[in-house]
Amino acid sequence: MREAIVHRLSMRAPDDVAPLLAAIGEGTIRPEGIVGILGKTEGNGCVNDFTRAFAIRALRDALAPHVGAERLDEISMVMSGGTEGALSPHMLVLERRENGSGPSPALAIGSTRTADLAFEHLGRREQVLMVADGVRAAMADAGFTDPADVHFVQIKCPLLTAERIAEAEARGASVATRDTLKSMGLSRGASALGVALALGEIDETSIGNDVIGRDMSVFSSRASTSGGVELLDHEIVVLGMSDEWCGDLVVDHAVMVDQIDAESVRASLMRLGFSGNGQIAAAERPRLKALLAKAEAGSTGSLRGHRHTMLDDSDISSTRHARAFVAGVLAGLVGHSEIFVSGGAEHQGPDGGGPVALIASRPDDGISITTGRA
Repeated sequence: MREAIVHRLSMRAPDDVAPLLAAIGEGTIRPEGIVGILGKTEGNGCVNDFTRAFAIRALRDALAPHVGAERLDEISMVMSGGTEGALSPHMLVLERRENGSGPSPALAIGSTRTADLAFEHLGRREQVLMVADGVRAAMADAGFTDPADVHFVQIKCPLLTAERIAEAEARGASVATRDTLKSMGLSRGASALGVALALGEIDETSIGNDVIGRDMSVFSSRASTSGGVELLDHEIVVLGMSDEWCGDLVVDHAVMVDQIDAESVRASLMRLGFSGNGQIAAAERPRLKALLAKAEAGSTGSLRGHRHTMLDDSDISSTRHARAFVAGVLAGLVGHSEIFVSGGAEHQGPDGGGPVALIASRPDDGISITTGRA
C-alpha cells in the first residue's frame, strides 16, 4: 500500500532550498517520491509577483540532480505569494512511498498538470471543463474512485498579462477581461468551479460564462485555487482519505463561513483528536503537519454587520488584507504562523469565507479521530 508523508520546511527567502537539500541528504525526504511542493513566498501575491517563479527555479535546480528532467516536470510546484502580517514563508513537501506501513484509511495524494490554457479561454467555461478533467486525472493518480473521499484540491492556475492579451487579440480572439489583476480572480473562480464539477458539487448545465466571477452562491467547499504569472497550465494536487493508503497521516477539512469563523476550524481540529479548548497546546502542535486555507474579503464590504475597508483600499489589494486577517485568526487557534493562506476565494466556499484543510498525524494516546468521507 502507498503511504503519504508531509514535510513542513521553513524558508528564509524564496530561493531557500537548504532545508530541502538537508532533508534529502539525511534521507528524511526521498526525492523520487515527491509528488508536489506547496510554498508560501513573501511577494505581493499579485500579477507581478515573481517570487513564485524565483522559488520554482530554485526548487527545480535543487531537485534536478536527484530526479532527472522528465520526473521533475511531473512535480507540481504550487507557489502562493503573499506572507502579510506574521505569515511565515515555508514549503510543504508532499511525498508518497510504496510499501508503506501503518493503519488505514489514511491520507492519499494525487497530482497532475493540464495542457496549456488558451488565453481566450481563461475565466470562461472552457477553463472550467479543462480543470474538471484535470481534477479527475489527479483523483485517478491517487486511486480515488468516489469524490466523497476527496477533502481538498489545491490548484495553481494562470493569469493574463498585457503580452498574453495582445497575443490572443492578434489571432482575432477576445479575452474575458483586459484587467490583468481581475484576470487572476476569474482564473481562480473558473478553476474552483472545475473542482466543484469534478467532485459533483455542481452540475455542468449550471456553468455559464455569466456565472464565473459573478454568482458567488455557486461554489466548491473543497477547492483552493491560486493564480500566477509563472505558468500557462494548471497544477493540481488532490488530498483525501483512502482505504488503499496507509500510514500515520490523516486529513480533514472545514469551510469558514466568513473571515472570523474560527469555530468551524476548531471543530475540524477536534475531529482530528486535538483538544478543543482555546489554542491547541504546545505539546500537541507537532501533530499538525499542515494547515491550508482560503482568504477572501467578500463582496458586501461588511463582516457580521460591521463595515470594513478591504475593498476600498486603493493602495493594497483586498487579497493581501484578507490573507493577513485570516492568518491571524488561524494562528490564534494553532499557535504558530507557518500556515498556507491563499488570497482570493472566488467560488471557493461562501462569499467572504473559504475552505480549510488540516493534515495531522494520528494521536498517540488512543484518542479516536472522526475524519472520513467529505
